[in-house]
Amino acid sequence: MADIFTLSATDLGALLCSRVCHDIISPVGAINNGLELLDEGGADDDAMALIRASARNASARLQFARIAFGAAGSAGMQIDTGDAEAVAKAFIANEKPELEWIGVRALLPKNKVKLLLNLILVANSTIPRGGKITVRLDDTDANPKFTLTSTGKMIRVPPKFLELHGGNTPSEPIDAHSVQAYYTLLLARESGMTIDIRATGEDVVLTAS
Repeated sequence: MADIFTLSATDLGALLCSRVCHDIISPVGAINNGLELLDEGGADDDAMALIRASARNASARLQFARIAFGAAGSAGMQIDTGDAEAVAKAFIANEKPELEWIGVRALLPKNKVKLLLNLILVANSTIPRGGKITVRLDDTDANPKFTLTSTGKMIRVPPKFLELHGGNTPSEPIDAHSVQAYYTLLLARESGMTIDIRATGEDVVLTAS
């Protein structure tokens, strides 16, 4: 089995930055559109509603990215899963699925919390037309286990994630669209956790333990 983790630190950082920029371009653009409406003397109430909603969306995405992709503190730092829950719920509020979070609040190693948030992004991509994501945290005081169950229409595991999870050399170079799947698996390796995938016609279950 080939070693899929071949990106340099520079390339990985650049691709993750591109991913974050892609995620916030839309809400920031909508804020700009709302300001242009105000400048043109358009409907003030509609423009302000657009600006407020888009600002909340951009803020939620940045707060999520700060923990999911960023340093989020010094090396070796632990992160409160309650903070992870808060940013995950704010992020998913702007997406199509609903999110249920089950598990006691705990302090976990930084990379394990980052892995959890990235698994939420993978789970979100399994149900592009919406549905429900249930996040369950077990045994957080000893050997944490994360179980994410996605249910919804047109459910499927993203092909790039399956390809990389199988340890196969990518058929195409890692780019800004596929780097999140790559990063998720890299976090699992760095955290000493194994990701298992179970997919049926009704749900997709991602487990990290």
